[in-house]
Amino acid sequence: MTNFQHAGFIGMGVMGEPICRNLAQKGGLPVRGFDSNPEPLQRLAAHGVITAASVAEVAQNSDIVFLSLPSGEVVAEVARGPQGLLAHTRPGQIIVDTSTSPIDVTRALADEFAARDAVFIDAPVARTRAAAESGTLSVMVGGDAGVFEQVRPLIATFASEITHCGPVGSGQVVKILNNMVLFETVTALSEARAIARRAGVDPQILLETFTRGSADSFALRNHGLKAMLPGNFPEKAFSVEYARKDLRYALALAAQTGVNASGARNVDDWFAAAIEQGQGTCYFPVISRYIDADSAGPD
Repeated sequence: MTNFQHAGFIGMGVMGEPICRNLAQKGGLPVRGFDSNPEPLQRLAAHGVITAASVAEVAQNSDIVFLSLPSGEVVAEVARGPQGLLAHTRPGQIIVDTSTSPIDVTRALADEFAARDAVFIDAPVARTRAAAESGTLSVMVGGDAGVFEQVRPLIATFASEITHCGPVGSGQVVKILNNMVLFETVTALSEARAIARRAGVDPQILLETFTRGSADSFALRNHGLKAMLPGNFPEKAFSVEYARKDLRYALALAAQTGVNASGARNVDDWFAAAIEQGQGTCYFPVISRYIDADSAGPD
């Protein structure tokens, strides 16, 4: 399927575990995985994933290494630590970061790996955990076109949509802005739901009617109908805290490019309100509760 002989995978969280499982089942090569939590690796062993004792072991035994980590800060730590990827990389090795990370961190790491004749590309993922489970994620890749073609068959084991967005960092730009638009859309749906309810219209009728008009969207059909309407905001989903992390990346990028992203700042206020109320680990559409409770806006 590819020219790679051995794959590595670091980070077995909400998205990482199903991505790694799909890679192991469909990639046609052995996968060695590492996570500080042994439980997902115990589950993945049934699918042929080899448990590594350290990041160094993954780096030393892999031609290509996938990362699925909570933040750019963690990506940098895994790469730059004393026993990290940079300390153990070798010429020709490819690192594929499926995490959502700041663009400046991504480009700096790409330069550091290039200095060791290795390659670091960004390939952040979009869509839900269910999509990760079914192997139907959308992946936005930033990197050299030739490298993209090399890694594409392996990415296809967990993604149904794969887009080459441009040079290193471009995937992160697209992913961060994708999430910014998603968060703003969920906020708009929450505001509409609150207004409709207070005006005497059943929110279910409102949102279902939206699906038949120009307000229809992925956010409406998933976050609106499946989370906001039934009040389903579980933990171990895409939490407020993780969403705010991604939004902060977007706000930083807006500041760097001189854009007044007032809509994104409004969402950040609602995320802050939810965290202040102890809902930071809940699925991020939980902000709809606070938008309905105080239509004047967060303090």
